[in-house]
Amino acid sequence: MTISCQTEAARLDALYKLQLLDTRPSKAFDRITRLAARIFGLEIAAISLTDSDRQWFKSRLGLEQNSIPRLKAPCAEVVDTGGALVIADLLEDHYFRHGALAASGVRYYAGAPLITADGHCLGALCVMGYERRHTTPEEVACLSDLAEMVMAQIELRHTAGRVDPLSGLPNRSQFIEDFQDMKNDCPPDELRLAVVVNLATPEQLGSAARVRSSSYLDELVTEASQWIRSQLGPGRQVYHVGDAQFALFAPPCTTLEEYLPVLKEKLARASSLAKSRHIATPTIGVAPFVLGGADCLDVLRTAQSAAHGAIFQSSRIAIYSRSDDDACQRRFRLLNEFGDALESSSQLRLVFQPRVDMESGACVGAEALLRWTHPELGNVSPGEFIPVIERSGLAQATTAWVLNAALRQQRAWRNAGMQLQLAVNVSAANLLEPDFVAQVEHYLNMYDLPPSCLELEITESAIMEHPERAHATLQAIAAIGVRLAIDDFGTGYSSLSYLQSMPADVVKIDQSFIIGLEDDVRKQSLVSTMISLTQDLGHRVVAEGVECGEVQTFLKLAGCDEAQGYLFARPLEPAGFLAWCGGGAAEAQAGRRLLRALA
Repeated sequence: MTISCQTEAARLDALYKLQLLDTRPSKAFDRITRLAARIFGLEIAAISLTDSDRQWFKSRLGLEQNSIPRLKAPCAEVVDTGGALVIADLLEDHYFRHGALAASGVRYYAGAPLITADGHCLGALCVMGYERRHTTPEEVACLSDLAEMVMAQIELRHTAGRVDPLSGLPNRSQFIEDFQDMKNDCPPDELRLAVVVNLATPEQLGSAARVRSSSYLDELVTEASQWIRSQLGPGRQVYHVGDAQFALFAPPCTTLEEYLPVLKEKLARASSLAKSRHIATPTIGVAPFVLGGADCLDVLRTAQSAAHGAIFQSSRIAIYSRSDDDACQRRFRLLNEFGDALESSSQLRLVFQPRVDMESGACVGAEALLRWTHPELGNVSPGEFIPVIERSGLAQATTAWVLNAALRQQRAWRNAGMQLQLAVNVSAANLLEPDFVAQVEHYLNMYDLPPSCLELEITESAIMEHPERAHATLQAIAAIGVRLAIDDFGTGYSSLSYLQSMPADVVKIDQSFIIGLEDDVRKQSLVSTMISLTQDLGHRVVAEGVECGEVQTFLKLAGCDEAQGYLFARPLEPAGFLAWCGGGAAEAQAGRRLLRALA
């Protein structure tokens, strides 16, 4: 009797998921093997697992070889029929007499099937002898009971917290255990390669989960685990170490130069499959390590870090880099410790950069800018920590802190008789908050300030992440009288159609268009057009990054309304800003007029 290809494929998949093939001996299995041989009074017993082309012995007594060909093996017949098999004399059987067991001198065989709860036969518990032998029904029943004990051990191993139930692969705990065994068994100076495979980017997983719930991840993991096992072949282990993440070790003595082409070829095939079946972009990270001095979790972490970094590589494969890892560690530290900064009274502060009217030279407003003095790292650049915070769950709390501090300062300035527009930056996360407009109103009321004194700056990219919800929030903000500014204009989508529909009062031209403007005719033409078009749409134009008088003169002639930049002042502490507005601004204007006259 032969089974269908489809049934055999399912049986092999069930066998491979149990991760028993080519594993180390087990005392629990060896006890059952010895007991079977003792009951039958025979020299040979084995727990035999039927692979696609071989019988591999998980446990064996009296056998030198650890596997024999599947062809003409009695255990294969047990698998094909799913029932017990007794052969009194192999030499008298027209089929099995030509198999490997008969050739080794074995005459007697009795085997009971190893059947899973799903009905898949994995192999057989068998006893063998060198003489012809009769078998009683009681002995067959006893052998079947022992086979069930073998299956109980297999199921116990499978459910003992070492195997992922979805993929059927060893999990992170087994990875740690096997890593330690590898360290004990191999030379300490051996150089090895750890590989982590990410099935999809975090964005893809998040988007798919919103649309298809858990079914997307389940199907992705199931198909990927089957494909990876088929690519590795017998004797190679792969581990399911994350929701959509697998880990493995390159074969011993394999170098990066040898292995990278293999990984690229495998990844190309995996990517084509992923695109046809799923919206997924697989990536691979490789971490070289010296076995003796390696920490298991650190090796796994570095390979995971490289796999994440591979998202930004054209090949989608990245080798662990110490410098990249240091930067990643620093970003993690900044994110992890920024919560404490929000609660501290000394780490965070605001500085203020003046906005100057181009016609009069008067200061008409200021942009509030967040600064962080870390207790150990010192001053952390906003260009470093703000992008990290904006992509985290701390973005909303950060904006709330800035709004509170900025409007408290605005109240103090108003009490001192200084009437200025104050601008505060807003992230994409704020535009999705259902109560964001209420928060803005709350802080305005707390400090008894009119809405018109506050301007919220939003980047183009933040608006376009969720355009419908962003537009609704912006409309609500404009409705309460708070001014709106499009920040970094020109670096995002720069769509005049969306700009026309936005309730914005101000458009701020990004400094990348302004710096070097004095010597760049193409930039001058582009900036002149941007100023003209945005003013025609009813917006006031502010140029960022003005650093020299020539640029100021050009912008004034082009009709730009306001400017900010180092030409006027760097970001100032509150007291310094007040002093600048009281006298520094006038002195700076007089100095610039003198320089232009001398030129």
